[in-house]
Amino acid sequence: MQRAIPVFDFSQQANVSRMPAWIRQKLANPVHYAQTAHAVHDNTLHTVCEEAACPNMAECWSHGTATLMLLGDTCTRACGFCAVKTGKPTWHDSEEAQRVADAVKAMGLDYVVLTSVNRDDLTDGGAGVFADTVKALRHHKANIGVELLTPDFYRQQQQAIDTICSAVAEVRSEQRDTQLVWGHNVETVPGLYKQVRKGSDYSRSLKLLELAAQQKDIEAKSALMLGLGETREEVLNVLKDLRDSGVERLSLGQYLRPTKFHLPVKEYILPEVFDVYADDARAMGFSWVKAGPLVRSSYHAHDK
Repeated sequence: MQRAIPVFDFSQQANVSRMPAWIRQKLANPVHYAQTAHAVHDNTLHTVCEEAACPNMAECWSHGTATLMLLGDTCTRACGFCAVKTGKPTWHDSEEAQRVADAVKAMGLDYVVLTSVNRDDLTDGGAGVFADTVKALRHHKANIGVELLTPDFYRQQQQAIDTICSAVAEVRSEQRDTQLVWGHNVETVPGLYKQVRKGSDYSRSLKLLELAAQQKDIEAKSALMLGLGETREEVLNVLKDLRDSGVERLSLGQYLRPTKFHLPVKEYILPEVFDVYADDARAMGFSWVKAGPLVRSSYHAHDK
């Protein structure tokens, strides 16, 4: 698949060193991998696994899981770390929600993660599509676990919260023990936003997480990539900000450069350093923590 070259061109900047031995990607189980691929592609869906070149794709697809990406495959922003293509989206598909539900049914999932590109061109930022998809999933299976990994919805944050939460409430009446995880990744420390998250704003991301955390039966979740040049003090300050915003779930992983046109790796974080950060996070009160070189925001998301 041909990918658009990001606005930033870091091709002259090398990674800090060769990729270390502890970053090893697991081989795929060909049968289960193929079943997942068919469920996704037969329903003409996009996944962040493919579009963002996730290093865990082989492992996750072999276990019959995939993070489904709504609203097309073209993002309106140009983040320096992300392999998803940037441009002017043309996506419009009124049947996407039902096709997602069909794919989830084919995969036999009890827990599904939904994400999307940024769609700053849409009046609601795409919140309506998230809402429709939640309803389609829970009409298919009332008690299915749903995790959203949403954009920041720019200036429509409260409207997005209201739209999605209304959809959750509509289907929750049928099965009152269902829960929703609302994820939004701050990705990095504030001092690196200008290069790493062009078009995004740290305070805006915290505000969305705070709004989500205030909703009944919703757990807020966020994630950071390490190795972009951040300091330990900066990371701990972000963790404190997340807890102060009501975030309960946290993922910490190593940034891995998807192509030479993306930001270079400044540091490969030792696995034992991730363990220390995990202990720090639990001490701050995070109830769910995943930390390690290959951890991503939706990696093992279904784990209790």
